[in-house]
Amino acid sequence: MLFISHNVSIPDDEIDISYIRAQGAGGQNVNKVSSAVHLRFDVQASSLPDFYKERLLALKDSRLTKDGVIVLKAQQFRTQEKNREDALQRLQELIKSVAIVQKARRATKPTKSSQRKRVDSKTQRGKTKSLRGKVQF
Repeated sequence: MLFISHNVSIPDDEIDISYIRAQGAGGQNVNKVSSAVHLRFDVQASSLPDFYKERLLALKDSRLTKDGVIVLKAQQFRTQEKNREDALQRLQELIKSVAIVQKARRATKPTKSSQRKRVDSKTQRGKTKSLRGKVQF
């Protein structure tokens, strides 16, 4: 059972985990042992609340396929157990990040005083620059 929040959790049977050989350098251990983890999580077929499903499917993320399946590959560690924990933790963080609702931005106007100060400083700067020109007799 993967716990997301107090009342949201994902049963283990909804998460498909398979073990594959890790890529990259590592010598004999990489060639012999299937220590990397391939985690697949079908968002649409899951028991997550609709709020989470909609937000997950709306993500513009390369880990989300067109079919609505999240695919994570964990191969950072040497052991299957650590890679499995890493993949599950990354899935948990991804789902938690979707639950955070961004605060709506309200556009603000500059105050009359700040507008006046800006214009006054521009005119003052213009006067200073005009004094730099050639002197006419």
